[in-house]
Amino acid sequence: SFTNAAGESPADLPGWPVVVGFDNFERILTSEAIRGPFLRVFVWNYAFAILSVILTFAFGLLLALALNHPSMRGQRLYRSLLIIPYALPSFMTALIWRGLLNQDFGVINDLLGANIAWLNDPWMAKVSVLLVNLWLGFPYMFLITLGALQAVPEELKLAAYVDGATPRQAFRRIVFPLLLVSVAPLLIASFAFNFNNFNIIYLLNTGGPPIEGAQTPAGHTDILISYTFRRAF
Repeated sequence: SFTNAAGESPADLPGWPVVVGFDNFERILTSEAIRGPFLRVFVWNYAFAILSVILTFAFGLLLALALNHPSMRGQRLYRSLLIIPYALPSFMTALIWRGLLNQDFGVINDLLGANIAWLNDPWMAKVSVLLVNLWLGFPYMFLITLGALQAVPEELKLAAYVDGATPRQAFRRIVFPLLLVSVAPLLIASFAFNFNNFNIIYLLNTGGPPIEGAQTPAGHTDILISYTFRRAF
């Protein structure tokens, strides 16, 4: 192929168009340096997104059920307080939690009287990321599930009680299916958002701790977008 006096080929020169085709996709499967970390990151990326949706939805729904009683005193105050984590900027909240979970100086370990490596142990780092994301995500799920619960006609539940259903049976067979009809698209959107949730991963622990023996920079809590960011920059 053509090279200049410095021994550079056109592919080495900035701005020179080169047809790559599927070479980059092939490297993911054939290059050991990329394939090893990539597969681990890929699996964790799906696990992180799915668990984030399940945890935030379950906790938000639980709070919505607890506060969906018109006769409850201080209901508006409780609802307003629960919105605070969602109202604050996520990047600021992630940095605050990074300090709270510090192994040596963090408030969490001081309160527990423990020395837990929240951000330095591979498994505890994953737990920490999920817990912080739960803190950031449950107010949104609380809002949408509370609205969906209030949209369910009361007559349907009363009819179920008349037919002999218990409150738990009425919720499982009538309220919950109707609830899913309303929130299912939002759960899918939440999965897509968490699948690419760069802020929480990078700001909380920069994707760490590092995967030992990896030939390319990769961490135990890296997702695809943060792993790509490491490779690119």
